[in-house]
Amino acid sequence: MMSTGTGSTSRSRRLSTIIAGALLAVACSAPPDPPPPPGPAPPQRDETAAACDVDDTTMTDVMTADNWAPITAGKWRFPGTEAILAEAGTERPGPRRPFEYAVLSAGSEFGSVRIEGEVQLDSTLDDSARDAIIVFGYRSDTEFYYVHLSTANTSYAHNGIFIVNNADRRRIDDQWDASRKKGAAPAITDKRWHRVRVLRCADLGTIAVYLDGARIPLMTATDTSFNSGRVGFGSFDNTARLRNLSLAGSAGTR
Repeated sequence: MMSTGTGSTSRSRRLSTIIAGALLAVACSAPPDPPPPPGPAPPQRDETAAACDVDDTTMTDVMTADNWAPITAGKWRFPGTEAILAEAGTERPGPRRPFEYAVLSAGSEFGSVRIEGEVQLDSTLDDSARDAIIVFGYRSDTEFYYVHLSTANTSYAHNGIFIVNNADRRRIDDQWDASRKKGAAPAITDKRWHRVRVLRCADLGTIAVYLDGARIPLMTATDTSFNSGRVGFGSFDNTARLRNLSLAGSAGTR
């Protein structure tokens, strides 16, 4: 008797159904395609830089010795293109404040001011507290602001913005977290030159510090104690140097 093939056909259909189901299960269990990479973050606006006009008066080419008034002249070198603190300062009587700095005596005092220059720390790399300072709003040896640029950032005295106001220096930057004893990221950790920009808006009291062309400040503060003063450079208790200094600002009034 001739077979009709009905059983074979049924088995083939069942096998096809099983295979199709297996393929569907595999497809459903496969991981989804990864999401596309995120686009670039929108640029952060530097509100401090837009807050005041500092371009009334400009000063450049001020690196010769006759433009500077150091605390201790014998510790400094002025070869013509740099201000070099070649020997660390020593503590002086009076409030706790940076040991050695030189004030730019050329020109008039500034109110709002933009300070730009290149800074290098000359102390050895094994000194974890090496530093340089940028002085501004200087009125006297016991009245001024300074930015402390340091390798350390876990000490109250290092890597921040400070005021000396006839008392021991006081930290005023927003980045200092007293509970964690930590401030902004270390400003300088090597012996290379670094671009530093300090923007002081006297009317608003704002201060911002930028490193190496960054658009967002490393340190910020607000204080209205001194609305004008001179600019300077030095170190709390180390050696450092400054070059390519330029200033733009408005004339200060007391």
